[in-house]
Amino acid sequence: MIGSLGPEMIKAFGETLYMIGIAFFFALLLGLPLGVLLFVTGKGMFLENRLVHTSFGFVINIVRSIPYIILIVALIPLTRLILFGNAYGPTAASVSLTIAAIPFFARLVETSMKEIDKGVIEAAIAVGATPKMIIKDVLLPEAKPGIIQGLTITLINLVAFSAMAGFVGGGGIGDVAIRYGYYRYDNITMFVTVTILIILVQIIQITGDRLSIKVDKR
Repeated sequence: MIGSLGPEMIKAFGETLYMIGIAFFFALLLGLPLGVLLFVTGKGMFLENRLVHTSFGFVINIVRSIPYIILIVALIPLTRLILFGNAYGPTAASVSLTIAAIPFFARLVETSMKEIDKGVIEAAIAVGATPKMIIKDVLLPEAKPGIIQGLTITLINLVAFSAMAGFVGGGGIGDVAIRYGYYRYDNITMFVTVTILIILVQIIQITGDRLSIKVDKR
């Protein structure tokens, strides 16, 4: 059975990488600046703005509080709008994955920046550094190890979420596990798909840990 599913497994693995790749890209593109915004507009920061901080924080908390399997279903109308009527398959699943990943990563970025020594920020302000310079030359370099760890955690969560997307026709490894493993009571197929996901997660974690250590100059 497994041998005959070889091409299907390869295709499903490619779909999984495709889904998490899209979501990861937009999480980094939008989640990073959003996390920085949350930090710099927080209480006592150099761009303190209670309205902005509270508004974005509220929306982020709402999205993060929704279980992913429910989020997929709730976003079907939006997915159809974005993809011209298509709500199923890897590309469609990447929409909900992206929306789940952005606020998740943004919070991790904010948390990593809260760990920066306040004295470093105050010193930059004292010498007349602009907000842009503080973000570029102080916050991002100092928080880089934490940001990489945040990306690692986000990517691992995306792997888990992409497997859940298989329940609603999202494709990928989760879809194979459901169609060939669960519905056909094929424990071997289930074991293989779970093993693939475990190996993928281990590779991501090890790579992220090594990169985080490498860039940590503290």
